[in-house]
Amino acid sequence: MPPMSDEIDPPFNHQDPEQETGPQTGLLLRPRVKNKKPQLYKVILLNDDYTPMEFVVHVLERFFHKNRQEATDIMLHVHRRGVGICGIFTHEIAETKVAQVLDFARQNEQPLQCMMEEE
Repeated sequence: MPPMSDEIDPPFNHQDPEQETGPQTGLLLRPRVKNKKPQLYKVILLNDDYTPMEFVVHVLERFFHKNRQEATDIMLHVHRRGVGICGIFTHEIAETKVAQVLDFARQNEQPLQCMMEEE
């Protein structure tokens, strides 16, 4: 261990401008990022006179993970009122759900319509 000196350098005083020889230094702080809740979108089914009710129930079970009773209730709501909400999702998920439903309906030659709108 090296011998200790009796002289100790005085601590650097950030408040004393006479001791500063270069640019001021300090702690760089990142601004706090506030996490915003993402915008949500409703995925909506539209009624038509051709798509079988059982097909709509199947779509709700398959793509929206509804149980048989929930799917039937939503399907009846769509049938009676002309539109019904399948679920509420972030933009990307809602967009994907709409595309899946429309593709599945076309593959099965059904005119079922599905859309999304801001919550």
